[in-house]
Amino acid sequence: MPAKDKPPRARDITVNRRARHDFHIEETFEAGLVLTGSEVKSLRAGKAQLKDSYGRIDRGEVWLFNAHISPYEAAAQLGHEPTRSRKLLLNRREIEHLIGKVQERGLTLIPLRMYFKNGRAKVELGLARGKKLYDKRETLRRKDAEREVERTLKSRH
Repeated sequence: MPAKDKPPRARDITVNRRARHDFHIEETFEAGLVLTGSEVKSLRAGKAQLKDSYGRIDRGEVWLFNAHISPYEAAAQLGHEPTRSRKLLLNRREIEHLIGKVQERGLTLIPLRMYFKNGRAKVELGLARGKKLYDKRETLRRKDAEREVERTLKSRH
């Protein structure tokens, strides 16, 4: 059962909130990011966005596309392109597992959150299947019902 959509924790850089709304997350993987120095500085400042980003496997390597990391102002001349494709670091066994799963119809790699772990930038990738419109409506109904239950319990105390 996938974890609930959590607000960004102190060490989280950014969370892709739309991912759990638009997709059924079947598995999650932790991947390292290959970054330039100005990108790391920008991430430490919290200037990243995962909206519309996705992962793809190309020639046995996993890549992150359309993840926006804003340019670091102090590195004007040596800056980076904000939406360049970035290589993700995973174990060979994990990559082979992903290759098999992504070839199944309807599965894709979606970044769920970006965070620092032991000083290194990481991305949590989700192996996801797209939701239909009625699935999204059902999710919203369930969340509303849970909120209503919490309100009634809170008012009793």
